[in-house]
Amino acid sequence: MVEHVESKKVYFTVFVVLMVLTFITIQVAFMDLGWLNNILALGIAVCKATLVALFFMHVRYSTRLTWVVILGGLFWLGIMIALTLSDYLTRSWLTYPGH
Repeated sequence: MVEHVESKKVYFTVFVVLMVLTFITIQVAFMDLGWLNNILALGIAVCKATLVALFFMHVRYSTRLTWVVILGGLFWLGIMIALTLSDYLTRSWLTYPGH
């Protein structure tokens, strides 16, 4: 089995991008952007996680089976988040006597 060897330049570039995204995350945390704070922080975190998975975990050059397993895991994660949010966001719909 032939494995792809990434150059050091790519690793350093990804490292610098991760550091820049971390700096942006810190700067955004000190700004009051209202509801955009959470969306920006989560968006940056997803970008960083994607970079780590693609380059440092060597997913970019892995087999199609690895991609299917990763996408399946992300799909199930999405289902779990949707179910959790549906439970959390609909709790106020119920009314109990005496409350």
